[in-house]
Amino acid sequence: MEFRDLKKQYQVLREDMDQAILRAVASGAYIMGPQVKELEKQLAEYVGVKHCLTCANGTDALTLALKAWGIGPGDAVFVPDFTFFSSAEVVPLEGAEPVFVDVCEDTFNIDAADLDRAVQAVLSEGRLRPRVVVTVDLFGLPADYQAVRAIADKYGLLILEDGAQGFGGSIAAKRACSFGDIATTSFFPAKPVGCYGDGGAVFTDNDEWAALIDSYRVHGKGQFKYDNVRIGMNSRLDTVQAAVLQVKLKAFAEYELDAINAAAAKYTERLKDIVATPVIPAGFRSSWAQYTIKLQDSAQRDALQAALKAEGIPSMVYYPKPMHLQTAFSSLSFRAEPQEKSRNLNLCPVATSLCSRVLSLPLHPYLTDEQIDTVCTAIRKFLK
Repeated sequence: MEFRDLKKQYQVLREDMDQAILRAVASGAYIMGPQVKELEKQLAEYVGVKHCLTCANGTDALTLALKAWGIGPGDAVFVPDFTFFSSAEVVPLEGAEPVFVDVCEDTFNIDAADLDRAVQAVLSEGRLRPRVVVTVDLFGLPADYQAVRAIADKYGLLILEDGAQGFGGSIAAKRACSFGDIATTSFFPAKPVGCYGDGGAVFTDNDEWAALIDSYRVHGKGQFKYDNVRIGMNSRLDTVQAAVLQVKLKAFAEYELDAINAAAAKYTERLKDIVATPVIPAGFRSSWAQYTIKLQDSAQRDALQAALKAEGIPSMVYYPKPMHLQTAFSSLSFRAEPQEKSRNLNLCPVATSLCSRVLSLPLHPYLTDEQIDTVCTAIRKFLK
């Protein structure tokens, strides 16, 4: 059994995929070829925004957004404590300082009430300027943007939507990667829509920011390639990856998103009476980058993972350590009371607790009912 069965996906898409890749290879336009521009138009239309600019990976996408806003030394950027490292990694790389915010127990996403507390703490200290909140659509579920937007408007914060896992999710009729002032996503192979390497994209309705991002991603170009008007990056999507993504996006929109939601619903129906299953609020739809259950404690979680492994069932822990306890941030992140070591260790208690209790199960659009039954039977056997 595969955790995310990319081999099966390729078998299903093989004919269209091989043709698309061969056309890209035969064209000779290997960097920013015509398929890249076509893909950007398709992605913008799918998400429902004016501009989509692809880049080399999801981390670069976040960096490009921060550069477009001029984020730098003295700025505070608020980041959920329960997320992948890159959501916060990009902040000190621009000279700014990450401020970690707790998450909600049921959705795993940023807690707007704790965001308010964190902003007030920064303002009280007076050293940093609150500038940006990085919302993360974790495991495929969009964050609570109504609540986050209220806090952002209260303090004049920009919202950077990290949709690396959330592409395809939605709230009512509005799709993920359209909620932030700028939004980003990743096309890492295991993401809801992934390529055969690395790739990313930035989304916005703002013409000025889009022009800046277009410049930054190609060495700070001006009117043409060798007219460099600012210090930029080398972060372009290659044409073969764009061709792969065009095939994947079509399948995702036509049936994969529905199929993975159906598989997740079957998990929930079989497990909801015995373990804490994911919560999808009314009006929300997840793209299910992960299906994550919660156990009682780390001992039970680790024992279940071992039991599943013994039966040939893969599982993963996303994430085993909260951001505020990462060694890399020990001297780079804001602490409301830096002298109180015990408080630092207990910062973001919900996120810290989740890190010891979460376990993600195999999930993808091609998961069969038999495979779901195998996983659920093993879990029920262990927990009973």
